[in-house]
Amino acid sequence: MKIVDIRATTVTVPLEAPLRHAAGCHWGRFVRTIVEVETDEGIIGLGEMGGGGESAEAIFRSMKSYLFGHDPARLEEMRFKIANPTASLYNNRTQILAALEFACLDIIGQKWGVPVYDILGGKLQDEVPFASYLFFRYANSKDGSGEVRTVERLVEHAKDLKAKHGFTSHKLKGGVFHPEYELECYRAVAAELGTDAMSGDSFRFDPNAAWSTEQAIWFGQQIEDIRNDYFEDPVFGLHGMRRTREKVRMPLATNTVVVNFEQLAANVLNTAVDVILLDTTFWGGIRQCVKAAGVCETFQLGVAVHSSGELGIQLATMLHLGAVIPNLSFAADAHYHHLTDDIIEGGLMKYENGRIKVPTSPGLGIKLNRDKLKEYNELYKRLGGYAYDQDPMRPGWTPTVPNNRWADHNDDRTPEIDF
Repeated sequence: MKIVDIRATTVTVPLEAPLRHAAGCHWGRFVRTIVEVETDEGIIGLGEMGGGGESAEAIFRSMKSYLFGHDPARLEEMRFKIANPTASLYNNRTQILAALEFACLDIIGQKWGVPVYDILGGKLQDEVPFASYLFFRYANSKDGSGEVRTVERLVEHAKDLKAKHGFTSHKLKGGVFHPEYELECYRAVAAELGTDAMSGDSFRFDPNAAWSTEQAIWFGQQIEDIRNDYFEDPVFGLHGMRRTREKVRMPLATNTVVVNFEQLAANVLNTAVDVILLDTTFWGGIRQCVKAAGVCETFQLGVAVHSSGELGIQLATMLHLGAVIPNLSFAADAHYHHLTDDIIEGGLMKYENGRIKVPTSPGLGIKLNRDKLKEYNELYKRLGGYAYDQDPMRPGWTPTVPNNRWADHNDDRTPEIDF
């Protein structure tokens, strides 16, 4: 079996409302690149990557010169063909590799008649637990719905998500407003949903490395009485995380400062982070994440699954990953419940009791809805991309690291965003 074609299509899929974060905003939609790898036997495997447009599509087209005639089962050979570690100093293709690996695993599974999790060693669980992913949100400019800005509305939103999807772990994305205000918000959510150390819900906070080490230590000490899963990326850099870890009594987690094996080795030798958040895109594929999980198992580091703004194809990769690693210590993250639609057959996958079932059909276990692919490709062509690292209501603003340029939580304006 040989690869004969690689196609890439950019889509933009609407969110319920714009999602705010420390570096800017998701402007009411996600932009993703959908990748199709076709073999000489007519089998098509699916991949997905964040971002898109002509540049992303051109990169995938250029991969045909590397992979035409390549056997999709030779995954290690493919890794060195397109993401050789020394060549990657000049052309970092880690996320390109990830999307192509997803597609090749999908092809292999379809060819062999087995789900991807069987290729990776067999599943240990039938469902993967997820945390609610709470964001401060601008209102939807179409109907004014979806805003999350005040303490009261955040608590209401958290309760709504718990009632709808069954989440028992809750993550708040911070780094938007002043730390004192976000502390009030976080504590209010925890107080409402339960702080019993033995039976209550659990919580996690992520300010996207926006703070100074001193701010991180102060904040962490103020939440030590809450049942925290972990404290995620309060500062940027291994040494800042290490200093924070020395002063707060809870695990620290990252998807920022440990995202490759060299950084993982450094963390093992001089621990700064307790929980490694594995992202199937950032690490270069599902198999790389499984390898990293094995290292974490050896050195007794916690593991969870990170979310980078997925549609259903990447969500499937997250589910297969979560199914096969024995040391999945925490509920996975997903932006998925903020989406209004998907590009896979059957629409959005369903949460039940805070969990999503692992697909059991051959390959990734999902199929492309070509009508939706066309619809959201046309929407992308009409709207174009957006600046992830800018805020539509704060023209000219850019955050520093550490940041001190906080948004005003009393500002109730709605951005006029076409989505």
